[in-house]
Amino acid sequence: MNIHHLELFYYVAKHGGIASAVRNIPYGIQQPAISGQMAKLEESLGVKLFNRRPFALSAAGEELFRYVEPFFADMDTVAKKIRGAANPQLRIAAPTMVLHDYVPELLHRLRAKFPAFRLNIHEATQPEAEGLLQAQEIDLAVTSIEKKTRPGLHSQPLLELPLVLLVPKKHPLTDAKELWRRDKIEEPLITFPPTEPVFMQFQRGLKDLGVEWFSGIEVNSISLIECYVANGFGIGLTAAIPGMRSHPQVRRVPLAGFPPVTMGVVWAGKLSPISQQFLTEVQALAKALDCP
Repeated sequence: MNIHHLELFYYVAKHGGIASAVRNIPYGIQQPAISGQMAKLEESLGVKLFNRRPFALSAAGEELFRYVEPFFADMDTVAKKIRGAANPQLRIAAPTMVLHDYVPELLHRLRAKFPAFRLNIHEATQPEAEGLLQAQEIDLAVTSIEKKTRPGLHSQPLLELPLVLLVPKKHPLTDAKELWRRDKIEEPLITFPPTEPVFMQFQRGLKDLGVEWFSGIEVNSISLIECYVANGFGIGLTAAIPGMRSHPQVRRVPLAGFPPVTMGVVWAGKLSPISQQFLTEVQALAKALDCP
């Protein structure tokens, strides 16, 4: 039997059909190619392995799948162990600001335990980071978290960050309550996309107040929010991060009574030793930032 034919059969049987196998095989191959290889496998064995529509394994297919499944299912795990033993890998995701201001220091600390390692960094929002985790493209993410993460993910809360508005330094607004008393808020709101927890928590707070104010300019980093506020394009919304320096031309206006945003770490499955150490370093840094 051709080992490549067996590998393709494994994916077809595991994912319930040739079309689903195409979407899950970790390299490019077209549906007609798989169909042709499966026909050759059945011809070499002299049996039918599965019904195409609706998909169902035959008795021979069930027996073959039981034989090949343990081998192909463990290939990624074995490869990771072999690579990790020689040169551990860390794959992380975080928002731009976290990657710029905090991750370099965390990596310096990590090198004390792991002098040599391979690093893969993704700039990602919370929904993007959770998607990367589910696709097994990263090991863990430092990001904002909700009370419930996606199925199969674990989270560790680290910091609760209060929401704040950002206005140009010479703007007359000193108390957010001045905005809520208006019939309509004319200034554009500059903030993160609607899927981000900062925006969602803000909208929850507005709903309790009976106020409507939706984003006018959507960006993906605090630095961009500050930039556009400083240039007079509207009022910004973000979370106040301990120790972070504000733009010199921007002033904060507290949002009393609004639910905070929780920053934390999210991961899937069991952490490798280097990922566990990175989590430990993140926890230590968060504790230091949280101290008054």
